[in-house]
Amino acid sequence: MEKNGQKKTDPADSWDVEEDAVITPEDEEVEDAEFTEGEATPKVSKKKVVKVEENRSKREHVNVVFIGHVDAGKSTIGGQIMSLTGMVDKRTLEKYEREAREKSRESWYLSWALDTNQEERDKGKTVEVGRAFFETDRKHFTILDAPGHKSFVPNMIGGAAQADLAVLVISARKGEFETGFDRGGQTREHAMLAKTAGVKHLVVLVNKMDDPTVNWDQTRYNECKDKILPYLKKLGFNPAKDLTFMPCSGLSGYGLKDQISETLCPWYRGPAFIPFIDELPSLNRKSDGPFIMPIVDKYKDMGTVVMGKVESGTARKGQNLLVMPNRTSVAVDQLFSDDYEVTSVGPGENVKIKLKGIEEEDVSPGFVLCDATNPIKTGKIFDAQVVILEHKSIICAGYSAVMHIHCAAEEVTVKALICLVDKKTGEKSKTRPRFVKQDQVAIMRIECSGMICLEQFKLFPQMGRFTLRDENKTIAIGKVLKVVE
Repeated sequence: MEKNGQKKTDPADSWDVEEDAVITPEDEEVEDAEFTEGEATPKVSKKKVVKVEENRSKREHVNVVFIGHVDAGKSTIGGQIMSLTGMVDKRTLEKYEREAREKSRESWYLSWALDTNQEERDKGKTVEVGRAFFETDRKHFTILDAPGHKSFVPNMIGGAAQADLAVLVISARKGEFETGFDRGGQTREHAMLAKTAGVKHLVVLVNKMDDPTVNWDQTRYNECKDKILPYLKKLGFNPAKDLTFMPCSGLSGYGLKDQISETLCPWYRGPAFIPFIDELPSLNRKSDGPFIMPIVDKYKDMGTVVMGKVESGTARKGQNLLVMPNRTSVAVDQLFSDDYEVTSVGPGENVKIKLKGIEEEDVSPGFVLCDATNPIKTGKIFDAQVVILEHKSIICAGYSAVMHIHCAAEEVTVKALICLVDKKTGEKSKTRPRFVKQDQVAIMRIECSGMICLEQFKLFPQMGRFTLRDENKTIAIGKVLKVVE
């Protein structure tokens, strides 16, 4: 403890921080100029400090994850939105278009705004969760472009764990919707994972409406809608409150920023996508609680930088925090909210935080950055209520799978089955079941292979819901009832 105290009072240290915070390339020129004239410079710095003092984004932050089957058009819609809101300039897009034409992939150029690495561009498949942002007058949206391919579902879960709003993209093109929605397609699994990740609202974009096989045909739109609606209801989405369907075309941009013209689509007179999500009611964020941010990713950049979404509380520059479950003390060196440097961050923001006091190799995705005085719970054994969604054989004690909870993936084993829960009445069985099978709900004791950060679902839903996956399939979803220390 003394060390920390010392650090704070050492004037040299605090001066460094001030200097770091304030010197920008423009200032450096000013300082040099002033030195040549033989004048003192701290004045400049001091003025700047005042300016830096309260620097954080004013607009409400909303994280939007784009999910759906391979080739439904998620990255293209994301790229088109960035182009329509002026986040990618015309010249860059023309460059992408040229490069795409050289590879005879003209229709992919918009997705290159989000699929930035070479492998993703060559194959036309998103692998990692792409990130970008765009702003309206009222809100700041972070786009999380999730991969559609079933081999990359673990990456997609990491993206959905950070989202407040999910956009399920389905292709109206003949045959493509069916492939995505039938067994083995990713449309079902993604919708379900979004629900478990705690997404508040789901927008279903019926894309490729301008395709020659569709040509803005209302019957095709309704067919796609009617097929998928019962499944979404079964997952627990309420069509009246948290579910919206819209036709659009990602490639031409119709239906994204402006309402579709009446000549093209006389039967849909609803709002376009961007104005609609801009009008959605504000999310209630916990800004007064202790600071909690699950770490999604990390990298080295003159220090250790961690990325993630702030789930609760606020953090400021220079603050001391803990990295759990390792209990490493760290200090906040720099804060970035969607690539802009700020002095403090709050709930709902997608941030990068540069830390002092920890090496990059000592951090793993799934660790949690939290308040030093009020750290998050950690444990290896916990009781949970689990719904078995899709599993051919039975599950009994000793069964193991991979658990995804917030941003962490950990191997777990079922230690004991405690009781079954009746789906309709919620009553618990008096006797211990010997096994559970598909469509049953059970309370079980689960053991993790290592220490993880988790919280009771009813205290902190974001840190208490999880999915179990086995052999590349999501087999169950669950919530943590209690952590057995």
